[in-house]
Amino acid sequence: MKIRKAVIPVAGLGTRFLPASKAIPKEMLTIVDRPTIQYIVEEVVASGIEQVILITSEGKAAIENHFDYNFHLDKILIEKKKTKLAEEMRHISNLIDIVSVRQKKPLGLGHAIWMARHVVGNEPFLVLLGDDLVLSEQPCCKQMINLYREVQESIVAIQQVPLDQTYQYGIVEGRKVRDRVIKVDRMVEKPAPGTTRSDMAIIGRYILQPDIFNILETTTPGHGGEIQLTDALLALSNKRGMYAYQFDGTRFDAGDKIGYLKAVIAFALRHPDICVDFSDYLKDVAGQL
Repeated sequence: MKIRKAVIPVAGLGTRFLPASKAIPKEMLTIVDRPTIQYIVEEVVASGIEQVILITSEGKAAIENHFDYNFHLDKILIEKKKTKLAEEMRHISNLIDIVSVRQKKPLGLGHAIWMARHVVGNEPFLVLLGDDLVLSEQPCCKQMINLYREVQESIVAIQQVPLDQTYQYGIVEGRKVRDRVIKVDRMVEKPAPGTTRSDMAIIGRYILQPDIFNILETTTPGHGGEIQLTDALLALSNKRGMYAYQFDGTRFDAGDKIGYLKAVIAFALRHPDICVDFSDYLKDVAGQL
């Protein structure tokens, strides 16, 4: 079955970016000249997805507004003969069909995904975390969809991390099927040092079978009373199998201050309007260190 829908949970408070995220959703913090969430949505569009389902909460209206058409702004830009900018704003509002679902209580990532069940229906779907950016020649989601066509099972995106940092991630253990592809045997959320030999960490890209919704509905809340996605993923992998895919590209945790700054630099160096000047500036700064 073709993957047509992508769920993007954006209901989190973004406490790692306070005070900036007090009034502005962390997903709206800009990477050069676009908010983080726009890069995420553009990735799914480039991967052939037809509909985005935003899982939102109070105070996240700016995200929905960003992808809406603004008649007054359009009129002003046209009057000021800023035609190119007006066209870009219209392009953003026409990127993809977007549906919003409100998560009324902060009950975790697993619960946020479960909230999308009525919109997703009985079909496989993508999940992208709103602060995970991947810079790659072929969109990360597209790479995963290509693998899904072959295996027809759920897939988690993974990256290799230093063994002494595995405690910070959900870790995948399993059997290597071929280059970049692992058949999952076990998943461990933030394992204690020395309890796993695997250095393959799950990042914020998933393809999930709709079976996950029934599993999430019966998953016992974990730490902080939240429904943990990793627990449901493990149950799903035991039920019908799951694969892990080591994507080709570079991932940035834009929800972390250092990761965010790294993303700004990486995307600025690829921006057609400023890459040369910015590269020269970085060389000057490096020479002063």
